[in-house]
Amino acid sequence: MDEVVTRRKNQPPPRHVVFDDLAHPGRETRRPWLHLLDDETLPRVIATESPSLVVWSSLWPARPDALIRFDLADDGAGTNLRWTLLLDPPRPDDDAVRGLRKRIDRLINGNLRHTYGQ
Repeated sequence: MDEVVTRRKNQPPPRHVVFDDLAHPGRETRRPWLHLLDDETLPRVIATESPSLVVWSSLWPARPDALIRFDLADDGAGTNLRWTLLLDPPRPDDDAVRGLRKRIDRLINGNLRHTYGQ
């Protein structure tokens, strides 16, 4: 698989809190954040290494080869969260990559971050 795009951003809570949210996508919570669109499906957790790694299956039935990898590091004041989109070749065109990137960024650095009060 090829690393297609990656982003890193700090999340305010400790790493174990962010890990728990990512390791249980779609669970009922007082802080719902994984709001899927009509063309998306709930990801399966493919791999975890608590509290530093979570790998999801694809959100998109049209792109079943996609994986989303989350690397979590303690930064002393919260969590340094890096997500990486992995795809099988051939790489989609730049517009398609941009759309996937924006969607993951919205879910992780928008919706999830917002549930932490940011």
